Amino acid sequence: MSQKNLDRKGRWRCHTVAFRVSPEEREAIRIRARLCGLTLQEYITRRCQEQEVVVVGNPRVYKALKTQMQQILAALEGAAEGGGASEELLETIQFVARILDGMNVG
Repeated sequence: MSQKNLDRKGRWRCHTVAFRVSPEEREAIRIRARLCGLTLQEYITRRCQEQEVVVVGNPRVYKALKTQMQQILAALEGAAEGGGASEELLETIQFVARILDGMNVG
């Protein structure tokens, strides 16, 4: 059994919430959490409570963006050889573009 944890407001996090998702949905959620620099738990909690998710540039976010861009490049190269890009890939590209636009990179 997992231990109770305090959140940033000093409240005990002692309850578990679980739900089922497809492997593709799970990966999309994990990618978004990494790109925002948040844990999966924190990302899902904020999104479910309709709180704003603000991406703060730091080394972890930079590494996640770099890794994701390498994966996007590999997927686009594969799509060029054998067909079109998947809807999930296009959504990921749009998400990364919004993050980079918000960071005023370039």
